[in-house]
Amino acid sequence: MVPAVLGVREPVARRTYLAAGLALGGVKYLVDAAVIYAATGHWVSPLLYLLPVAQLRFGGPSPSEGVLLGLLLWTLPFAWIGGTMSVRRARDAGLPAPVGLLFYVPLVNYVAIAALALAPTRRAPSTALVPLQGVDRATWAALIGVGAGVTAGLAMTGLSVYVLGAYGAGLFVGAPVLMGGVASWLFNLRRPQGVLATLGVTSLTVGITGGLLLLFALEGILCITMAAPIALVLAGVGGLLGAALARVESRLAMSSFALVPAFAAVEPMAPPVRAVITTVDVAAPPEVVWELVTAFPEIPAPTPSLGTGSWWLDRGVAYPVRARIEGTGVGAVRYCEFSTGPFVEPITTWDPPSATRPDGRLAFDVTGQPPVMTEWNPWHAVDAPHLQETLRSRRGEFLLTALPDGGTRLQGTTWYTIDMAPQLYWTAWSDALIHDIHLRVLNHIAREAERR
Repeated sequence: MVPAVLGVREPVARRTYLAAGLALGGVKYLVDAAVIYAATGHWVSPLLYLLPVAQLRFGGPSPSEGVLLGLLLWTLPFAWIGGTMSVRRARDAGLPAPVGLLFYVPLVNYVAIAALALAPTRRAPSTALVPLQGVDRATWAALIGVGAGVTAGLAMTGLSVYVLGAYGAGLFVGAPVLMGGVASWLFNLRRPQGVLATLGVTSLTVGITGGLLLLFALEGILCITMAAPIALVLAGVGGLLGAALARVESRLAMSSFALVPAFAAVEPMAPPVRAVITTVDVAAPPEVVWELVTAFPEIPAPTPSLGTGSWWLDRGVAYPVRARIEGTGVGAVRYCEFSTGPFVEPITTWDPPSATRPDGRLAFDVTGQPPVMTEWNPWHAVDAPHLQETLRSRRGEFLLTALPDGGTRLQGTTWYTIDMAPQLYWTAWSDALIHDIHLRVLNHIAREAERR
């Protein structure tokens, strides 16, 4: 049974597939459950283990990030053995080899495993031990490449986030290039596979890596979705480079990818301060608008139709709910309460509009802020470091300008930093997010002022 379990070419009969799967699954469950129990005092039942989404209702506390990362690394050899056995079982049953790759699709994998365990052998007896040919060679090359690429991606994530504490070029540029390059080099090493097939392997590598980060609650759906476009593009670039290196069969050239982790240690010392400015016109005088700028009542739940937020403000991203102020004048403290907690905003400029000076200005620093989002993850709660550390609001300002028609032009500005690279990519997301938050507040103030 050992060659059937650990090999990559021998066909796997359904009895061997079922017995090996139950044995390996049992070992993994017992070790995982014991580690989780030691870390949290909570025993994971077999049902919750097989259907981790049920933990939303019945589960206990989540392990620490270090424990989850260790469990993730422990999972890799089982994921490799399960995938290779499933591909060989599919071929033994007369099915296309890629059917075995369904082993990696969450929830669907249980149906695929059951079907493979029941499907009878349909191969010719004389070919029982003949190495698989044609498409199967490409499938094995893809499996080896994806496995190595995923391992490289997880290693870079652990180095960048949990060792260096950096969400910079090493993570969002170096890791995808490394993943795609390693996967593509191994995929194309024995025989060139073509551009589309290579890009498919790099995309699969990114997808499986993201799925594992979700499964072990190291990241959430929203952040992975935001990172996916740049990760897929850069993994494709790395894949084309890896394929080119494979054609010249240069191990020395391929070793250049070993320098990629150095990007994780080369980060900018301080991110630049950015400003986002949003303006609305209010059909009410500045004196009325000022009262609502200093403190405003509760805003309705985020709905784009009301102009109170875009799609992401009710899907995990923190959004403003109300504002209150303690004291008046410079030194007063304004609390802008978000869905994840309050921003603490000591007032630095207090210039209310008056009969002699119709314009007004309220400025403040930000000395405390809540997490920028509550991440989606159907398996566990996520407390990734970037939720607290990467995007920081520094100060803010409201400008009120009296209009000739008796109304007010209300301008809101937020100065912030985002410690993520590449800045050009991530600031496109953060600027849009802060602009939507501004609109939620300014439109609410406008409606309340006009109603009054």
